[in-house]
Amino acid sequence: MHQMYEVVIIGGSNAGMSAAMTLGRSLRNVLVIDNGRPCNRQTPHSHNFLTRDGVTPSFLSAVAKEQVLAYPSVQWVEDTVQRVEQLADYLLIYTINGVQVQAKKVLLATGVLDDLLPIPGFAECWGISVLHCPYCHGYEVRNQYLGIVGNGDMAMEFAQLIRQWSGKVHLLTNGPSALTASQWKELEAAAVPVSTSPLFAIRHKEGKMYQLVLKDGTILPFDAVFARVPFKQSPLVQQLGLATNEQGYIVVNAFQQTSLPNVFAAGDCTTPMRSISTAVAQGTMAGAALNKYLLA
Repeated sequence: MHQMYEVVIIGGSNAGMSAAMTLGRSLRNVLVIDNGRPCNRQTPHSHNFLTRDGVTPSFLSAVAKEQVLAYPSVQWVEDTVQRVEQLADYLLIYTINGVQVQAKKVLLATGVLDDLLPIPGFAECWGISVLHCPYCHGYEVRNQYLGIVGNGDMAMEFAQLIRQWSGKVHLLTNGPSALTASQWKELEAAAVPVSTSPLFAIRHKEGKMYQLVLKDGTILPFDAVFARVPFKQSPLVQQLGLATNEQGYIVVNAFQQTSLPNVFAAGDCTTPMRSISTAVAQGTMAGAALNKYLLA
């Protein structure tokens, strides 16, 4: 007989630990399983999170773990979940290190895996000078020379957004343009240059870029680049058959419940609003909802 937990939380970053705290304070028997590889591990500072603006993600994680594990009903194991099976009355969780536990409910706080562009320097600069969220990082690069990687309607919307932080922006379609004639005119009127040559390499020092090189030989001395890259969900999402939306995010209701009644989800795997405050809020909601469903 495997050990039974009321809730197993898969992923111990902001959403997962926020849910764990709520459940720990509700006297629930909880196990958090985390592999120690959050998506923001390269980011030097976290911003736009009230009372903790500018601290490192590792500091936030350390404080969260210390505070959450002070609740005696919450346990933590560093491991990777390999498989989750929905049985008649509970779920069975298997990890790559051979741990097998049962849970009445599971919370996926697995984040997403960013599919970074396969050009030299892109991965090394991700979260440092190749950025995904202007609300998290825009202030730090305000009024600097910024690149925007995108195409079509998304690129147009992104360019309009980034211009709030700098008037010196340059759109990179990374291949043939999908912009409409009216979008070209709008960008021209806003003095936003567009380059259609594919990206070739980013020159940087310890993740801080100083040049972006295009395939046609153009060298652009950007201070930073904003990019929205494709992402992959945890294999557990497909394995469990959870419903996802057109963008690829897990579909949840107002209580973070997925299409599988005993499985909940919170954080970056459910929303394009990738911020600490959003993840924490969703984790708190998930924790409260899980407690309510367990009461029922």
